[in-house]
Amino acid sequence: MMRRRLYQAEHEAFRDSVRKFLAKEVVPHQQRWDTAGLVPRELFTTAGIAGFLGMAIPEEYGGGGVDDFRFNAVLGEEVQRSGAAAAGLGLTLHNDICLPYFLDLATEEQRSRWMPGIASGKLITAIAMTEPGIGSDLASMTTTAIRDGDSYVVNGSKTFITNGINADLVVTAVKTDPSQRHEGMSLVVLERGMAGFERGRNLDKLGQHAQDTAELFFRDVRVPVTNLLGEEGKGFGHLVDRLPQERLSIALAGVAAAAAALDWTLGYVTDRKAFGKPIGSFQNSRFRLAEIATEIDIAQAYVDRCVEALGDGELTVADAAKAKWWCTELQGRTLDTCLQLHGGYGYMTEYPIARAYADARITRIYGGTTEIMKEVIGRSLGL
Repeated sequence: MMRRRLYQAEHEAFRDSVRKFLAKEVVPHQQRWDTAGLVPRELFTTAGIAGFLGMAIPEEYGGGGVDDFRFNAVLGEEVQRSGAAAAGLGLTLHNDICLPYFLDLATEEQRSRWMPGIASGKLITAIAMTEPGIGSDLASMTTTAIRDGDSYVVNGSKTFITNGINADLVVTAVKTDPSQRHEGMSLVVLERGMAGFERGRNLDKLGQHAQDTAELFFRDVRVPVTNLLGEEGKGFGHLVDRLPQERLSIALAGVAAAAAALDWTLGYVTDRKAFGKPIGSFQNSRFRLAEIATEIDIAQAYVDRCVEALGDGELTVADAAKAKWWCTELQGRTLDTCLQLHGGYGYMTEYPIARAYADARITRIYGGTTEIMKEVIGRSLGL
């Protein structure tokens, strides 16, 4: 693979620590966690102790004090490389997708109340946007938060919520003004134990089995006004402002998953023989793997540039959308080809390629479908 220039010595040292952590704390347990349908809460606290959570949280709140997304990127890449994508997804969601809402929007009181727990892993985070029946049309959500004195009374439901079973803090998109669409949306933080806040079943999915994905129900949940995140009525804008990082996180994981699959497959086709020769020596195998290696290098160069742009405050919604749809589609193509080259063994879940194949299918859907990404890009072209 082409040499990358994105990382410095401290990032590679961090990578070595992450790799050792995953090998010890995650990989040996992933089959058990797949069966259980979620990871134990202790994974988060162990990761917090190791310094792998809240790297961007200021030191006074127990975080790493380093606002550098490249550390997040290293963690995301190593999760894919380890073959434990489902087990590690909760960690990357906690760092890459949920944390920015607290960093950017929380009041000083909220920071003091929540950030130490987020950094230590004692408070697991989730974000709840999707509702049954609305898909990508967030402005049509029906979950409401009606002001009543010093509280909002929240009613409604959410579905497909990653970390939904384990989460202690759920950044929840609601309508504080149901008469409006985008302008009526706000973000409130629901906390574990609030009366009327119930979790439904841990959803049974095609892949990502170790990742808890839940339905959430809100029945007259009284949420203190002090749990409003950001400004009332500005929720849609708060979501849109943080989508580039979310989509970049998914894109870099897609490239990393493809690269991991390529490595596993190169090892397999070198050792496995058919008709007296390694199957990697056949022209079809060489050509398909050559195509994959080329596409990964090209996609990696773009993703690395997007990481740099994010660090410079220049990553646009459209550029992140390009990365998201292209890299997740690449992930899907790569996993399909690599599984095929494994033959019948590729269908066996004891091989990482089989789990990665099932885990990959959702990435073209969550965080904005491929079709929505193309719509975003098309609009940026003035079409």
